[in-house]
Amino acid sequence: MREQYVEAVLAVAELIPPGRVLSYGDIAALLESGGPRQVGAVMSAHGSAVPWWRVIRASGAAPVCHEGRALAHYVQEQTALRGDTAATAPSSGRAPSWRVEVKLARWNPGDAELDRIDAIAARLTHDDAPHHQVPAVAEPMSVPRDGLGV
Repeated sequence: MREQYVEAVLAVAELIPPGRVLSYGDIAALLESGGPRQVGAVMSAHGSAVPWWRVIRASGAAPVCHEGRALAHYVQEQTALRGDTAATAPSSGRAPSWRVEVKLARWNPGDAELDRIDAIAARLTHDDAPHHQVPAVAEPMSVPRDGLGV
């Protein structure tokens, strides 16, 4: 994965304020590059130095295998949650019975933040060899959009 793409994904993750979240697809849409899997790969390999718990699946599920640690951050930051948060660890390999309430917790950047994100995205160059190129995002941001990126 290109270093510029890794840096761009991490820079956007750092902008997400406490108590707010973006999905992997939201970040790809804001950067107008890659997709949820590429963002997920970056976060999995390089995300430990940024607030990784603020980047979630579109369903509101926390990063896989980090649900307990993520929940502690969500509670501390007062992130909107739904479901039974008393069961912090999944049982029998099943997903936890709680999720982030995406409609309430999704971060909608203002004009100043969108300008910063545009500047981050502009640093992505597409002049590498085709096998290194990150594909342009093919799908719009996950629903509900709630004005994000508009």
